[in-house]
Amino acid sequence: MLFTVFYNARAYYPVLAILFTDLGLTLEQYVLLNAVWAAAIFLFEVPSGALADVLGRKRLLVFAAALMCVEMGILLFAPKDGGLLLFALCLLNRFLSGTSEAAASGADEAIAYDSLPAEGRQAAWDEVLAAAMRWRAAGFLIAMTLGGLLYDPSWLNAMLPEHLQVPVDLARRLPVALVFLQALACLAITLRFEETAPHGDHAAGRCGAAFRLTLRTAAKALTTRTIAVVLIGGFLIDAVARNFATLVSEYYRLIGIPGWAFGVIGSLIAVGNWFIPAIAAKVNRRFTPLGALSLGGMVALLGLLLLAPAWPWLGLLPVMLLMMLMGFVSFTVSRHLHEVAESSQRATMLSVKGLIFNLAYGLYSLAFSLTLAGFGKQGGDAFQRALGWQAGAFSLALLAFITVASRGGPMRKSV
Repeated sequence: MLFTVFYNARAYYPVLAILFTDLGLTLEQYVLLNAVWAAAIFLFEVPSGALADVLGRKRLLVFAAALMCVEMGILLFAPKDGGLLLFALCLLNRFLSGTSEAAASGADEAIAYDSLPAEGRQAAWDEVLAAAMRWRAAGFLIAMTLGGLLYDPSWLNAMLPEHLQVPVDLARRLPVALVFLQALACLAITLRFEETAPHGDHAAGRCGAAFRLTLRTAAKALTTRTIAVVLIGGFLIDAVARNFATLVSEYYRLIGIPGWAFGVIGSLIAVGNWFIPAIAAKVNRRFTPLGALSLGGMVALLGLLLLAPAWPWLGLLPVMLLMMLMGFVSFTVSRHLHEVAESSQRATMLSVKGLIFNLAYGLYSLAFSLTLAGFGKQGGDAFQRALGWQAGAFSLALLAFITVASRGGPMRKSV
């Protein structure tokens, strides 16, 4: 739980898009960085999960934490308006970040799940997963608040005398410095992990075993209908919500939100996320995974429709709805995959999920950027028009998913 809080609750999230553009990158370069981040996860997600099952989950988590230290160190010292050097360093930062995410994805949940007693493990995991999500929500509450307040020092400078004013360029590094300290904490935590699940101790055949395990697990995920439905329904919602999450600071500027409030809004979302696990658990006990994801998709569609008008301040309501929906989807998908996965391939199954989700996210981000480009250089108007088109496209995709997937069985569990 400590690892997942320090690793995921990053103080620069509420200002992610403007962090890079204020450093001196163009919006087009920022979009390319997101593509590199998604590509890194796509390349390393499944191999890392298989290696976690073969080599050990602890080793992959230590590797992920070490990469987090390096990526944050690069971003902390990247030169402002550094031209090609700045772009190259940010590119390396995103590549290392994606690789770190791939290494941690699946291995963290797998090492925790297998440490639970075999008897009653599924029920115990529901409690652990809910508790971890609440701890993350608390972590996000603190990180988001600090990130927004540190990034925009105008509120603080208004109360300080002139000779004690905090320079803007310094303030914009402070959220990154805070996450660098979190990375060091993650490294210390992972070094103290203890492995409970058995794994291979000999180098010979490890790569071949990892490759064969990857193929078997991917084949199972894609050919087992219940798993495929959960993965498709999950990435359909997750790709749209995550793409918007990376651009949310631009949306805040579109609807006239001051910079210092970005973190406060993120904190309110974190408070809402505290209640998501309980809601998700009740919904998943009452409905099948298809039913739960169909409900989630309808909520997502409502949020997308309310985003498009870009109402000043009122636009925050659909933002919060979409951000909290990601936790609901994560709970639903994780719960089902842990239930069907064998212990020997648990991390690999979760990495297959991560691979599919990040591939969907990368492709959707590319499609959204092309939509923006198609509207020309219209600034906020182009962004708002793209949001309208997004809602229409998602409604068609959701309708097709529910129509096809529901033919295989009911969406509500029998009582």
